[in-house]
Amino acid sequence: MSEESATVVWAEPLKDFCTRVFVKLDVPPEDAAITADNLVAANLRGIDSHGVARLRRYVNGLRDGVMLARPKITVVHEMPATALIDGGAGLGQPVSVRAMRLAIEKALQVGAGFVTVRNSNHYGIAGYYAMMALEHECIGISMTNADVLVVPTFGRDAMLGTNPISVAAPAGEERPFVLDMATSTVPRGKLEEYDRQGKPLPLGWATDEQGLPTTDAGRVLRNFLSRAGGGLLPLGGAGEELGGHKGYGLALLVDVLSGVLPGAGYATNIYPKTAEGRPLPANVGHFFGALRVDGFRPLAEFKATMDDIIRCLKHSARAEGQERIYIHGEKEFEMAEERLAHGIPLHPKVVADLRKIAEETGVEYDL
Repeated sequence: MSEESATVVWAEPLKDFCTRVFVKLDVPPEDAAITADNLVAANLRGIDSHGVARLRRYVNGLRDGVMLARPKITVVHEMPATALIDGGAGLGQPVSVRAMRLAIEKALQVGAGFVTVRNSNHYGIAGYYAMMALEHECIGISMTNADVLVVPTFGRDAMLGTNPISVAAPAGEERPFVLDMATSTVPRGKLEEYDRQGKPLPLGWATDEQGLPTTDAGRVLRNFLSRAGGGLLPLGGAGEELGGHKGYGLALLVDVLSGVLPGAGYATNIYPKTAEGRPLPANVGHFFGALRVDGFRPLAEFKATMDDIIRCLKHSARAEGQERIYIHGEKEFEMAEERLAHGIPLHPKVVADLRKIAEETGVEYDL
């Protein structure tokens, strides 16, 4: 997307617009603000595939009744260090914030806290929740399973989601370590970006309905809708030569912790439909964890060691032609600073859809 074609908007008005859309669809104001904040946080951090371009997904889900605006969220089971929450088929963001807060509370009390969620929906960027632990000097963990898009190693049909993993760890003088990654080569949103821009996919990201490599983003996206076969490849790509089986294993691990453990959907049981093809509640599952650093060693010592390992990596010898070595999360922190100062660029198709949502919901588009 060129700078000339993008529309630049400011974070706070964009967040306010999304909040008003959710409230118009009967989402409670606090839940609406949480969900909007999550979407705009993705744009700020440069993860545009999970930003306000996803607003349409939530609007349609709320209207169709597969996402409930006012769900009954319940703690199903709880022990000192663990809990299971039922999200009531509501938006994924509000229940995830509640679950992560509970995990942090347990970590502060007993040293570690782990909370799973079932009967939920798409929860946005995984790093949003892992980073919540940083405010409490804890290590945060966040995972979710997702709609079936990824083919297993040596398989032809999609069987698993992109199933992201995020881990955030505090540092001292350096920025925190924030890993936020899909267990596929790329998330679906990246294919949507390439399709919007009419760009060919890099070979090795996805396969067609025959299980063969393809560069046609639109073809892959259409195959997702019709369940025609093919899909995204696991992290590492096809086969075992470059470690694709390891990405497959990580995706399955996330499904075990986020789907099987809480009793949520998993593999092809997620996002079910009726015999007539009508969508049912997604039953997405999440897994959250928090570790109290000083339960292992003094916090100041840990932070000093984090600074040291970060500096060792950043100041190590660079490959020929490379200017910098990054630590996970660093690019996103810098992008957020840039976009807070100069605005968030939105693709024309995203802007057009936001305007259409405003018209449909009767919310003023004032960005």
